[in-house]
Amino acid sequence: MRDIVLNKDSKVVKSFNNNIVLVKDDEKEKILFQRGIGFGKRPGDIIKKGTVIEKIFIIEDEDNQRNFNEIVNRVDSDLIVIVEEVIAEIVDELGEELSENIHVGLVDHLYYAIKRLKNNEEIQNPFLVEIQTLYPQEFQLSQKISDRIKEELQIEIPEGEKGFITLHIHSARNNGKLSTTIKSSYLSNAIVQHVEKRLKVKINKKSLDYARFLTHIRFTIERIMTNSPIKNDLIDVIKKRYRISYKIAEEVGKIICKILEIDNISEDEIAYLAMHIERFKVSLSK
Repeated sequence: MRDIVLNKDSKVVKSFNNNIVLVKDDEKEKILFQRGIGFGKRPGDIIKKGTVIEKIFIIEDEDNQRNFNEIVNRVDSDLIVIVEEVIAEIVDELGEELSENIHVGLVDHLYYAIKRLKNNEEIQNPFLVEIQTLYPQEFQLSQKISDRIKEELQIEIPEGEKGFITLHIHSARNNGKLSTTIKSSYLSNAIVQHVEKRLKVKINKKSLDYARFLTHIRFTIERIMTNSPIKNDLIDVIKKRYRISYKIAEEVGKIICKILEIDNISEDEIAYLAMHIERFKVSLSK
């Protein structure tokens, strides 16, 4: 990885440890990674132009700057260091930049999660199976943070909390829209529950059939949320051949409209949903 050179003097806001500092210049806050860069540094000290930096994260949004500074003043530096170091590892592993929101949202979430866990107050994650199925790579990455917290803070992060961490990582890969990620997970869960009720079955959420069905639901939701319509030339055939599944798909469409607060979804999407519900129904009967 090529080193970065600071193109101007930067004022230290906070030194988290010897290797990570928060600085400000040009109304932007930057998290700098470089061995020894934070040694002996105090707020107001200057890191000179031309200093070599291994990695840099920039926080430009004013709300994020304000919230991150509030977190810096409230949260122990050990936790911030853990999260920032793992974010750096995740960026390297994915080979892509993450939304700056993750520096605020993930630290803040873990701060309160750890407080709850210390008080034996674990929050159940109702979407855990859906999260694991829909975002397997992000769930695997959440384990990095959990392992570091266990190693350095002696706090065991339960599976449900790993699911919440997963949502933060996933949203950071998608323009930082955590509310969209959570809404998608909630909607997927609501659809599955409705299909269970209508088919009068209890779905095995560890099965390959369920994983496949959930993936189709996810793609449908993403198309609707991003207004990316598709064409289905088999609508009439699907309506006649899969009457029950098409009726369930219409009901699912109403659930989608209600949760996403939209007026309607196309017959093309309803037909695709019906086709996947039918396949899922057949797989359950085997």
